[in-house]
Amino acid sequence: MIAGGRFGTNDLERAKPFYDAIAELTGAKLVMERPDLLAYQAEGSSIFLIGRPFAGGASAGNGNQLTIEAKSREMVDAVHAKAIELGGADEGRPGIRGDDPDGFYGAYFRDLDGNKWVIYRFGPA
Repeated sequence: MIAGGRFGTNDLERAKPFYDAIAELTGAKLVMERPDLLAYQAEGSSIFLIGRPFAGGASAGNGNQLTIEAKSREMVDAVHAKAIELGGADEGRPGIRGDDPDGFYGAYFRDLDGNKWVIYRFGPA
């Protein structure tokens, strides 16, 4: 149903190393680079755009978040750790959410502009 998502940034040059590192850990690649926009995509996946807003300054949405489906719990841990290492904010450490130990395992973080992400693995480790 959803073919992609976009977050705004006020500093694309600062955002690029952050997203390059997250993309590398998740198997995504930089598929388009313009002076105002970067696009990342993993094979068979939706496209993600980070760029300067069309009008005005970028601001993080209240209640907005994008989601990354991880191939393993180790990927959840690695992406969350890398995001924090690169200056992102911790919004929820990696762990099981709910009562099922083989259920939802996720972590939450914000990028350098305050945009919220969740990375998760559903199912056994």
